[in-house]
Order: sequence, then structure tokens, then C-alpha cells
Amino acid sequence: MSNKLKPLCLAALLCASAAANADITVYTSQADFLAAVSAPGTDTYDDLTIAPYGLSLDRNAGAYGYTVSSDNGIWGAGGPTDYWLSNTTRTDSITFSNFSSGVNAFGGFFFASDIAGQYVPNGDLLLTAADGSTLTYTLSGTTQNSFLGFISDSGLSSVTLQSSPIGNYWPTANNLVLAAVPEPATYGMFLAGLGFLGVMARRRS
Repeated sequence: MSNKLKPLCLAALLCASAAANADITVYTSQADFLAAVSAPGTDTYDDLTIAPYGLSLDRNAGAYGYTVSSDNGIWGAGGPTDYWLSNTTRTDSITFSNFSSGVNAFGGFFFASDIAGQYVPNGDLLLTAADGSTLTYTLSGTTQNSFLGFISDSGLSSVTLQSSPIGNYWPTANNLVLAAVPEPATYGMFLAGLGFLGVMARRRS
């Protein structure tokens, strides 16, 4: 292998190592979450009505695309001026996946609704983010302003939302936010590798 290529290969290996050890950070403050991301896009769900929508929907949050699905179907909830996303079977999870490339931040308001699609106070919900590893967070005693966000050091593959197994209510989401965030660990390793490459080039000259 060429001596010029060895430092570049080392940098690539260091980047791969950093990505493999990705972490997921949890945010319960919408303001803090938005301060940590760039170019967020929001899906308000206000184009829905209280009706069934099949097993999955392809959606957009600003410039970012994603798919939302549930085993027995998606259901519109809320109204008449603010619509939300729920599902048809309260014991089923709602899965958000197939995010656009580069999406590593996911957030929104998560709470409970009843069989008629109306808000239920003090629901308990579980959200699980996956990026190769998984992290589950419980939102307890939710209101319509209960925010939860995940930011991963690498791209998110999915987030699932479900109600507490003992709760008589449906998992519900509103104002879903997707965003991209720079990957400081990966970029730092890459820049270190490039710096090493520069040192080697100076030594050869």
C-alpha cells in the first residue's frame, strides 16, 4: 500500500469506529432540542381528519421524508383545528422509519387520546429510538405539551411510540420534528486523520 494512502485509511477506520459507538441523547425540552439541531422540519398532521389511513403513510417534515406505520392501521385524531396522528389499536406501536438520509434528530409532542381521538390527560407512553443501538424512554403523566426528542451521533433508523400496557388509551403524536445534526465525533476523527496526512506529506517533502 502506498505510504500516501496509509494515513487516509487510518482516518477512515477511525471514523468508522466513532460511528459504531454512537450515542443517543434524550431531550425533554423543546427549546433545548431545537437549539441543538439545524434546519428542522415539522409535520403538523393538520392535513389529517378523524379517520383511518391504512397501515402506513409516507410523510414529510419540511425537507425530510419518513414513513409512519402501525400493525392494524394509522388513525387521525384531535380536531377540529388541530389534528394529530394516532392508530386504530391502542396496544399497537406506531413506528416512524425510512427517514431521509442524514436525519439524526427526532422530536415531537406525545400524549394519549381516547377511542374518539380526543385528548386524555396523564397518559404514560414509551418511546424507543434505534440507530444500531436502542434507547427507551418513558414519558409519564403526559399533557398535550409533553415533548420528547432524540439526537443520535449517527443516523436514526426508527423510533417507536406505544402506550403503557396498562393504559386504556391510544398513543398519539403531534408536531413531529426531524432534523440533521453535525456528527462531532466523526468529524473530529476525520479532521485528525487529515491533519496526520498533512504532517506525513511535510515529512516526505
